[in-house]
Amino acid sequence: MIIYLAGPLFSLAERRFNEEFAKALERSYFPSMVILPQDHAAKINEAAGFSERMYCFALDAINHSEAIVAILDGADTDSGTCIEMGYAKAKGKLVIGVRTDFRSGEDRGLNLMVSNICSHLIILHSTSTTLEELAEEVARVLADSKSAISADADSMVVA
Repeated sequence: MIIYLAGPLFSLAERRFNEEFAKALERSYFPSMVILPQDHAAKINEAAGFSERMYCFALDAINHSEAIVAILDGADTDSGTCIEMGYAKAKGKLVIGVRTDFRSGEDRGLNLMVSNICSHLIILHSTSTTLEELAEEVARVLADSKSAISADADSMVVA
């Protein structure tokens, strides 16, 4: 399964979390490949037209993914992550929101539009959760969703 990992990628802490979480997710849900936009951004960072090229890469990567896992930590969800989630939802992709931030907000710590666009929302507080536990929970949701999609496809009648 190809999984697109959406989330903030602007600080060393954010990029490191994304890298470690992607590895844990690939170990927990096999076979899978996690696309990290930050890896592509690092390759083209100094290139002309960076913004447009990065935008096109993100949309293309989402188009080729079966699911998007969105990191929703922070006082307010990253705006680019929100766009990626909306695009993925419009394309019929599975959108899994992940929040480890224990701060509260309007709807489970999130803006209600963000929380409700998620096909599944996983909230595990950072004070008591490891990356491996978080990845295992996402893998469980992916497996359950894949089983549900297969069951729906098996029950379809072609006229």
